[in-house]
Amino acid sequence: MATRQIVAGRQQSVRAANNDTLLSVAESYFTVQQARGELVGIIDSINHDEELLRRVEKLAPGLVPPLEVTRTRTDLARRRQLRYVAENRWRAASADLIRVLNLDPLVLVEPLEPPEVRVSLFDDHQSIDDLMAIAIATRPELAAQRAFVQASYERIRQERMRPVVPNVLVRGFSAPVSGTLGAGYFGGGINNNMGNFGGRMDFDVQAIWQLQNLGFGTQAVIREREAGNRAAAVELARVRNAVAAEVVQSVALLPTSASRTQETEIELRESRESVDQNLAGLMQTRRAGELNILVVRPQEVVAAVAAMSQAYTDYFAAVSDYNRAQFRLYRALGQPAGPLLQETASINQRRPAAEPIPTPQPN
Repeated sequence: MATRQIVAGRQQSVRAANNDTLLSVAESYFTVQQARGELVGIIDSINHDEELLRRVEKLAPGLVPPLEVTRTRTDLARRRQLRYVAENRWRAASADLIRVLNLDPLVLVEPLEPPEVRVSLFDDHQSIDDLMAIAIATRPELAAQRAFVQASYERIRQERMRPVVPNVLVRGFSAPVSGTLGAGYFGGGINNNMGNFGGRMDFDVQAIWQLQNLGFGTQAVIREREAGNRAAAVELARVRNAVAAEVVQSVALLPTSASRTQETEIELRESRESVDQNLAGLMQTRRAGELNILVVRPQEVVAAVAAMSQAYTDYFAAVSDYNRAQFRLYRALGQPAGPLLQETASINQRRPAAEPIPTPQPN
């Protein structure tokens, strides 16, 4: 019985390792998506900077001083450098995902899903009590440790019963004892008659009770088993507390990550509109006395493009953190079965940004 509990505990440990591996794969995958999204934002910013430079160069020298042209070119050069950095970040994240998946290290991962995809497994306002009960029931680490506790208890019972339960020894012709004959060909009869011959086989059965060191050794072994049982129970309590902490931490991330994603979505939409409006205003002039001046100066467009680039970074970081929070809770609950997910989740629910985002292509 103790061995069966050990086997069951090891099987649950395998499940725990699978859960950890799934979380590692998911987090690495969303890191790839975040890197692709940041590259998307930089590519979009470069396109707007190039459009800005074309428009600035077309304006009359009296409207735009050479300093503005230089500033625009400098910002464009800087964003082109950032594109190389973003591509390297994508390749590094891809290599890490390939390492976790044990695939060809030369492969560059380019997911079919767009970088802004969101995976919703749980509602943002799940009851912590309900989730805690699910985690206690389904988390494989707890099931494994409970099996080890039961195995240690069976070991105690074994040692307590050892002095009163004998070991049964059965010996036959294959295990002869010195001075005896277990098998052979025997003969004999009444008085001097030796004509009655035939085969014969004998078995010996013995019951042996074991008491180590007059009972003191047996008591010492029992105390050792009891100490192992207490250690296993303490470890079970530690694992239970760790699981509870992971559930609480994962649940706390859900509403904040969801709110953050909504805020960054607004930030990205507004920043893109700001860039478009600033570019449109760049070609408009107004009178100031006898001078014509631009309604929007190039440096204001440069600032709007920088704000949009930061909005892209914030948005894709928020989306990736949202997805990570979902899978961390999924792992913290021990990957509960389908009914929970069917009630609380919509897997691979896509929520694109305000406008279509260009797909990045590596050089």
